[in-house]
Parts: sequence; C-alpha cells; structure tokens
Amino acid sequence: MSSPSPAPADLGSDPLRIWFRVIRLHRRALNTVASELKALGLSIPQFDLLSTLTEREGLSQQELAERLYVTKGNVSGLLDRMVEADLVERRSIPGDRRSNALYLTKKGRDLAEKGIAAQRAYVHRTLGSLPEQDLADLERIVLAWRERARAEEEAALAAMRR
Repeated sequence: MSSPSPAPADLGSDPLRIWFRVIRLHRRALNTVASELKALGLSIPQFDLLSTLTEREGLSQQELAERLYVTKGNVSGLLDRMVEADLVERRSIPGDRRSNALYLTKKGRDLAEKGIAAQRAYVHRTLGSLPEQDLADLERIVLAWRERARAEEEAALAAMRR
C-alpha cells in the first residue's frame, strides 16, 4: 500500500509551488471574468482599453499602450475597431499633428461601467469574501512581491544598458 500524499501544510513554503498556484488562480479568475465580459460583448483587451480610459481620458495612443503594457502597434488595430464601433473617439491634440487624444464615447463609457461592475461583483464574491485580516495580509504580501519584481526589472534593464 502506498503512503498518502502529504497534506499541503507538510510541503513547506515552496515559492515555485506558490507561483504556480498564483498563475492558475489568475487563469481561473481571468476565464471567469472573460466569460462575463463576453456576455456584454467585450473581450479582455477591449475591456482593458475601456477601463483604462475610465481612469484617465485624453491619453495618446503611446501612453495608452504603456499603461496596458503592450506596444503602440498592438493597440493600434484594437483602437481602430473600437473607434469604428463608436466606443472610443480620437481628438486632435493642438500643436501635435502626429498624435491624438483618446476619449470614451457615451456608449464606450456605459459599456466600460458594465464591465467594471461585472468585475467588481466577481471580486466581491471571491476575494472579497475572505476575512479582513487575510485581505490585509495578502495586500501586504502582494505589495512586497511587487517591489521585489520592480527591483528585479530595474536591475535587468540596468544590466542591459551596460
């Protein structure tokens, strides 16, 4: 007879195991939210673009791409389709003939708000149902992890410049 698998507590704190759990949780959450957004007629990239513009309108395409962590070229086709669908509009920037400022249309803002509400409801049902102390601990851990990731990124960039 084989011995039973060790309980999770018996495995110790293995950062790689935790990393895979975070990745799998991210996929599960993203798939669920993507399904809810699809019911609204939105893809994840469309929602990312709209929700980013709810935070700050008047961005250039380059600024939007930076906020979405994609290239300007990656956002170009998506933006064209969203302008065509009357969700986003381009406005001229005085004194800059090469760039446009991006703004939500009423239709785009309404759709973004529905998507944000769907995302908020999912987060409330899942993460929001955890005890307050667990949420505080998780936030502290995520912020510490983010700082280490930023430092790693900066070190990598500095090494490439050498």
